Amino acid sequence: MARKVKKALGESLVDAGIITRDQLKEAQDEEQKTGQRLRTVLVKTGLIAEEDLVAFLSDKLGVPRIELGNYLIDSKIVELIPEELARKHGLIPVLKIGNRLTCVMVDPWNVFALDEIRLRTNLIIEPAVATESEIKKAQNEHYGAKGTMEDVIKSVEKEKVEIKAGETDVRRLEGVAEEPVVVRLVNVIIMKAVGERASDIHIEPEETALKTRFRVDGMLHEVQSPPKHLQSAIISRIKIMANLDIAERRIPQDGRFDINIAGRKIDVRVSCVPTVYGENVVMRLLDVATTLLTLRDIGFSKEILLEYQKLISRPHGIILVTGPTGSGKTTTLYASLDKINTVEKNIITIEDPVEYKLAGIRQIQVNEKVNLTFANGLRSILRQDPDIIMIGEIRDYDAAEIAIHAALTGHLVFSTLHTNDAPGAVTRLLDIGLEPFLVSSSIIGILAQRLIRTVCKDCKEEYTPTEEELRDIGLLERSQKKIKFYRGKGCQKCMNTGYKGRIGIFELMPITDKIRNLIVAKAPVEDIRREALSLKMVTLTANGIDKIVEGLTTAEEVLRVTQEE
Repeated sequence: MARKVKKALGESLVDAGIITRDQLKEAQDEEQKTGQRLRTVLVKTGLIAEEDLVAFLSDKLGVPRIELGNYLIDSKIVELIPEELARKHGLIPVLKIGNRLTCVMVDPWNVFALDEIRLRTNLIIEPAVATESEIKKAQNEHYGAKGTMEDVIKSVEKEKVEIKAGETDVRRLEGVAEEPVVVRLVNVIIMKAVGERASDIHIEPEETALKTRFRVDGMLHEVQSPPKHLQSAIISRIKIMANLDIAERRIPQDGRFDINIAGRKIDVRVSCVPTVYGENVVMRLLDVATTLLTLRDIGFSKEILLEYQKLISRPHGIILVTGPTGSGKTTTLYASLDKINTVEKNIITIEDPVEYKLAGIRQIQVNEKVNLTFANGLRSILRQDPDIIMIGEIRDYDAAEIAIHAALTGHLVFSTLHTNDAPGAVTRLLDIGLEPFLVSSSIIGILAQRLIRTVCKDCKEEYTPTEEELRDIGLLERSQKKIKFYRGKGCQKCMNTGYKGRIGIFELMPITDKIRNLIVAKAPVEDIRREALSLKMVTLTANGIDKIVEGLTTAEEVLRVTQEE
């Protein structure tokens, strides 16, 4: 029966014209002599390239070709199949969904291997295919130390992987960075971060330690860190993954790579910056499959949402979204474009970076190396007959001038600015050199926003805030009206923070005739703000208070993100 299964592969290759019958006979004779798999013999004797054979198997059997170098495999999945059995059949499990286990195999044609794994795991086995070298490398990386950070660090200490401080020999750096324990350690750090919903991973060299921190819900917290002596090995491994120069440690470098974790594709942006104790590395994690949020999902109140929807339905003008880095501006812009995206409209964006792919929208990635800047890209976009344009960020006079020109010639333009509040955006535009009359005639609305953490639903409890808290947030008098205040006690699901997830708070300033006149007169920002408040503009703090009253967050959290007000 084994002969029949192997013959089926060989016969299929002959039928496809990839090898001749005589070549198959020679390979089968070699197979008998050496005891090696037929596919191994075919590749070793040069009758077929390994990548071509993998592509053939994928196509012939209708199984996916998985590039294991881009996969991070959970240790719990690896443990489903013992190492001895995995090496015997040349496979590694990578993904479990329900009662289905995906196994990447050297030979997915091997029905005996599939049957034995099915009986051992009591799961439905879905085969995939990869090269033998990829599978062996994955086996070496994932079998050995178990998947917790503590276990992998213990394994690293046992194996004594060392690299000299200041090592610059490229081969030495590459060799250590490819050590299975180092690969496992970096993989575990990334998997742990994804599991904790982290948006960023910080690898921070200090004099006697290598600190590792994750940013979760906008806040950094320290996690167990690898030993200091592995600093260069870990950083070299990350730089190899991001296709950066591992021998260059004197200048900042930026790169990226994609990985798959439990079927989720994660886009990782890497930034390396030299410091006095070594290179500081920050990895930003973007889940490509994250569902695009709607305007209602991101936290708009009914009143602000209604006003904002009127603005984005206008035929032309500039709408600015402002706030510091990490305040959710891009998410709001994407939700806005998704809301107004129809077949009748041509929407083009220019971004740095393009964070999520939007169906039906043309998205352009800024590339400074080829002089594709926001300003240059905008000039080209205007020749593409757009109805709506989204500019990732207005950074300079040139980009701002072209955006205003686009708005005044009948286009709806969305963009972002780094200012603390809505009225401050006007001052920022004037500061970069724009004429007041151009600003007043093109801007139709400014939305300032922040992200606040929401109370963890699993450990939510009612509490009584202190009088000082109530006074600071402006709720001392309103608290007498039986407002219920909630906070999280702290549990395993929220990592004992009391918070899980975030929601937006907003301040929307439509540009009225009176505000236009103030802009033309170069009035102080305080005057513009006073006029906006007289028109019942809801401030960030006031919108945050509404979220407290709704039981979504705490007074402490609203104060944290709005204290500059």
